[in-house]
Amino acid sequence: MNETSYDVTIWNIETRQGKTKKSYRLTWFVAKKRFDEPAKTYALMESFRSDLVAAARRGEAFDRTEGLPVSMLRSKADLSFFDFACKYVDMKWPRAAAKSRAGNADTLASALPAMLATTRGKPDDAVLRRALTGWAFNMKRRASAKPPEIEQALRWVQANTLPTSRLNDPAKLREVLDEISQKLDGRQAAAKTVGRKRAVVNNALEYGVELKILDANRLSEVKWKAPKTMRAIDKRVVINPTQAGSLLAAVEAQKVDGVPRRSSGPMLKAFFAVMYYAALRPEEAATLCKSDLQLPERGWGELLLSTPAPIAGAAWTDSGERRDRRRQLKQRAEGEVRPVPSPPPLTAILHDHLKTVGTASDGRLFRNLTGGDVAESTVSRVWDNARRAALSEAEYASPLARRPYDLRHACVSTWLAAGVPSTQCAEWAGHSVAVLHQTYAAVIAGLESEAHQRIERALDWNEDTGTSE
Repeated sequence: MNETSYDVTIWNIETRQGKTKKSYRLTWFVAKKRFDEPAKTYALMESFRSDLVAAARRGEAFDRTEGLPVSMLRSKADLSFFDFACKYVDMKWPRAAAKSRAGNADTLASALPAMLATTRGKPDDAVLRRALTGWAFNMKRRASAKPPEIEQALRWVQANTLPTSRLNDPAKLREVLDEISQKLDGRQAAAKTVGRKRAVVNNALEYGVELKILDANRLSEVKWKAPKTMRAIDKRVVINPTQAGSLLAAVEAQKVDGVPRRSSGPMLKAFFAVMYYAALRPEEAATLCKSDLQLPERGWGELLLSTPAPIAGAAWTDSGERRDRRRQLKQRAEGEVRPVPSPPPLTAILHDHLKTVGTASDGRLFRNLTGGDVAESTVSRVWDNARRAALSEAEYASPLARRPYDLRHACVSTWLAAGVPSTQCAEWAGHSVAVLHQTYAAVIAGLESEAHQRIERALDWNEDTGTSE
């Protein structure tokens, strides 16, 4: 059944004389259902009746449950944008990964300047941003003690944000989109960042509709051009097997005061190797355990992946640790395992790692010098030192394997170049075939010539005679 109706009948105000004073009541019907509203003064009752009559004359629908015009119902449910943002964060928090929680907070803090009612008395931008992302939009920390400038900033923003219902206006939505597309310094944000933030805004608008604060999600009505997203990898980042061997050797050779084992370098050779030879993401490599290895003495083995641990920050995880230990892989259901082959070179490196470095007390292959999680800064430092040592000056200055994540790109590119079907590559890499084709489009295009030759051989085609043999 439709939740609204245009069948509305509004009676005149009824005056009732009590023992000491008068009272007033208005009766009206929506779809034959009776509603009554009392008031202490005639003026209040007349104002309320006038609003109902005006809505009915405008042809506005009335809610069958509440008996009120849709516009009045939204006004009744409306929240300031600050309060709505906090409510949205709290709704998403229990089921969101730590990085998603941080991303939601970042997006809402980016959008909020477009929803300010005034800038008079506005706190410093950096202080306001810290107040929003560090406390207001963090369900875990919102009630904790705050510095005086943070308390003052939150009081100001709570008192000076527009009603969320203003987002019914496409022009206001355009302002929001403009805000989320900029960095803190005013420069254009990366296309991938803008796309992620726009998705959060879209989801928040849907929640506003659900709460009946908004009459519709009008984001699609805004003729706003987002920056283009570059999905395909830059082929210049991909290293070849010879370069990979030199880089891994440079990682292993790093020393502190001439003592190799005092450096994190030798302990991280296998960390970088599983990204290059098995396309693991850094968060997947970080939690790889001895029990996840299915390795023969030599030759082909297998890695069984199930529990990644991306770095999100202690403020956003339930455990209070920097890494968010999740129970499911990206794009997979909880408990699902992704098997990845371990080619002979990786099998040998992992055996050497187990023999010379060992594992942490919980079976993790990779740890810092005190047994804890490997820090992101350590990984970056060791990799930069290896690039500087193994590459030429021109190569070091180039994009070639600039980030450890580029090792994963090199691995998938190698699989494709070796003729592994894209469906199998996508399964091993842990993403869809569509994403694989978008990301590695340039690599796949480069293999067309070899594919043409294979088809010709299958057809027994003779180019000289122009016939099939």
